[in-house]
Amino acid sequence: MCPTFFVSIIQAVEKLQKKFMIKFTESTMHVICNSDTNEGGVQVWSQIKISSIFSQYRIQSNSNNEISMFLSSEALLGALRSASSNPSSLTSTIGAASSGTVGPVPRDSVNSGGGGGRNGASGGGGSIETEEVIMRLTKKNDQAMLTFDISGNTRMGRAVHVMHDVRIEVMRPADAAKMIEPMCPEPDVHILLPPLQKLRTIVERLRPMSNIMAVRANANGVLQFGINTDSVKVETEWRGQVNPKTTDDEEEKTDAEKEEDLERDPDKLFTVIVSVKSFLRFLNSHVVSTSTIACICQHHCLILYVYIGGAVAEAGGVLTFYVPAVLDES
Repeated sequence: MCPTFFVSIIQAVEKLQKKFMIKFTESTMHVICNSDTNEGGVQVWSQIKISSIFSQYRIQSNSNNEISMFLSSEALLGALRSASSNPSSLTSTIGAASSGTVGPVPRDSVNSGGGGGRNGASGGGGSIETEEVIMRLTKKNDQAMLTFDISGNTRMGRAVHVMHDVRIEVMRPADAAKMIEPMCPEPDVHILLPPLQKLRTIVERLRPMSNIMAVRANANGVLQFGINTDSVKVETEWRGQVNPKTTDDEEEKTDAEKEEDLERDPDKLFTVIVSVKSFLRFLNSHVVSTSTIACICQHHCLILYVYIGGAVAEAGGVLTFYVPAVLDES
């Protein structure tokens, strides 16, 4: 298991909801934030390859070997941070079934309920250099848990065993099946964003000036971020950005639609107005992003594909953010 990578994924979405959904299948882990209580209505639907996180993996259920659960982002982050003190040496398995047990605990041990803990968990007299992390779905006193079984050594060389229990709510398969991604119109333009960390610095400077901002792009590599109020007008522009073409979209288009694309003016800008606060919450994903593609559905929404763990073609997963448009009454 690679807790550092797992931590980065959860950090990217934890500001959106206090509780979110994780779905485990035989080949992928899905992290989903789609509560109506999200400020700005931002949703996240992600798919991460199991091999990107776990070195060993086993799942078993009566529902096509799929298990969905709700859990606290804060509790999960606490457990993962405790496990990530030395990520280069970690191995892990996950056995997800209706119940499970944790093996015997060595002499020097720490038990932590609720997923507390920080980087370098303490136990047996010092911070732990982690050697192995095993994550299991367990049941304790009729409460479902994700149990993190962490083995390592203190700086003094003493073997230590730390356990973190994160309370979860296992979803019924019928309820999990009702979770459906938002339906959006065909994007008007796709464009590769600059590094998200740099973008975050720019948007942070815009935040005190306006609650909303315009995101514009065309098919000729131009990307613009701007605000326009009674007192100030600011615009930032990039040129020479890549306009990626999605193979699936091209294959599904009719000949008439392809001809229409050829006739479209590549310099025409498409616009969506979004909440600055919502966009900044998306930018929390800079901790895990390698490449990010923005898709503008004019006046409807902004779709952002955050590729993690490699370039687009070799990515270990993708976080998809849906940011709804804001009606600009001015």
